[in-house]
Amino acid sequence: MKTRFGRTISMVVFLSIAWGSSAFGEPDGARLYAINCAACHGDRGDGGIGVPLSLPDFLSSVTDEYLFLTIRHGRPGRIMPSFQHLSDQQTRAIVRHIRNWAAGEPKLAAKGTPGDPRRGRDIFARHCARCHGPLGKGGTGTGVNFTRLHDQPVVAPGLNNAGFLAAASDRIIRTTLLKGRRGTPMQPAAKMGLSIQDVDDVGSYIRSFEKGLENGGGNSGAAAEPALITTSPLPFAETVERIKQAISARHQRIIREHPLDDGLSTGRAGGRKHLVIYFGNIRHINTLLTIDPRMGLFLPNRVTIMEQNDGKVVVSAVNPLRFRNLFNNANLEHTSREMHELYSAILGEVSE
Repeated sequence: MKTRFGRTISMVVFLSIAWGSSAFGEPDGARLYAINCAACHGDRGDGGIGVPLSLPDFLSSVTDEYLFLTIRHGRPGRIMPSFQHLSDQQTRAIVRHIRNWAAGEPKLAAKGTPGDPRRGRDIFARHCARCHGPLGKGGTGTGVNFTRLHDQPVVAPGLNNAGFLAAASDRIIRTTLLKGRRGTPMQPAAKMGLSIQDVDDVGSYIRSFEKGLENGGGNSGAAAEPALITTSPLPFAETVERIKQAISARHQRIIREHPLDDGLSTGRAGGRKHLVIYFGNIRHINTLLTIDPRMGLFLPNRVTIMEQNDGKVVVSAVNPLRFRNLFNNANLEHTSREMHELYSAILGEVSE
């Protein structure tokens, strides 16, 4: 009985630690933040791949509800994932932890007057589009220094985004426009020569993005198959040679090659043959890393060739069409399609 009780207590403690909760109390916001947020936003909220959360002007212009909804819904297509697996209690614990970095309570501007979205669109084009994009989709790259313009300490967030629009109230948008964000390129409206009416017009234009999202302008593309796989009619050695020729013919450099089990096995069990060929060009690799440094997990490009027990030779590669959804980064859309075409063409050289 004591042993069973002890195991039960141990399991409770283990699960509590895994989920960022104390064994018999409230969720531990600091631990939950460390597990779920720090990798992108930094241990102290000073930013990284994600935006800095500890900026005084940010914390003074957003509510706890904004933080809660941002964690819950994320930012579709903008790297920030949704954390719907976290309970309300856990999410609020993270919000309290983030709020500890603030000097005081948020101070929002008063509610504005109804603005003219058409006039706001013109003002947005003149004063906001350079950073936030002509359609308000946000800047490219991430918070990592080499992936963004060096004169910008952060990447401008996407405003034409379902997650942002669900989290940001009209007063939060108005407050940000009026106050700006010290420590970022976002200037107060007065410094940009904008009147109070201009601010309300821009706010109305930003809110109008919701209609486009409702009409199908949001996240696109169904999840693709995780891998591209084909069977070669050629023997293993000829397949390898044909793949190398296909890579070189497409102006790609073969960087290295090694057996699939390199470092894991002292020999080829059962005489099986397998090889991974790494290839790419520096410009393409740099472009992908600039868009999202996490792409380094799949770079250089690689193709795996394996002879199965029945003698069939299978050639496979990761499916680049998965990258956009995998990393929640819409900016990977174009380059992922280019990579898919490249992989498909190479595998097509040995397809049955």
